[in-house]
Amino acid sequence: MTKILLSLHVLAAIVAIGPVTVAASMFPPAVRNAHTATAAAEGEADLGTVRLLHRICRVYAKMGLAVPVFGFATAAVMGVLSSGWLTASIALTAAAAGVLIAFVLPRQDELIESLGAGKALERTDTAQLAMFTGAFNLLWATVTILMIVRPGSTTGA
Repeated sequence: MTKILLSLHVLAAIVAIGPVTVAASMFPPAVRNAHTATAAAEGEADLGTVRLLHRICRVYAKMGLAVPVFGFATAAVMGVLSSGWLTASIALTAAAAGVLIAFVLPRQDELIESLGAGKALERTDTAQLAMFTGAFNLLWATVTILMIVRPGSTTGA
């Protein structure tokens, strides 16, 4: 049972979190490109790519809920729920989810709205989003490292 739950946990992380990290990272440059195209053409912004990236972030963020669900189930079966590395991973996962929900997705919404309204954008408008996205990605990278290294691991590695 442990191997099945662990496999589902890892697959959920790859399938759900991977696309969010990539799409969120691509979003700020896509907004800058859409804005540049708008300024050059003096017309409506090409928001197709920007909207697609935002939709990927929203949909896969919801799918990402499976990661902690399978993670808790795996940890319970393995009897490691009280381990320090797991507690740290849970806290970092919650922080990553908080950054995504409170800062990344709302800022993406604001930028799409601004582009759709033809408002002028400065580089600083996307730089802050890029910073939040970087923090989100760094938190997930740290969780991944903790899951692999696991202080006190009995794997011998």
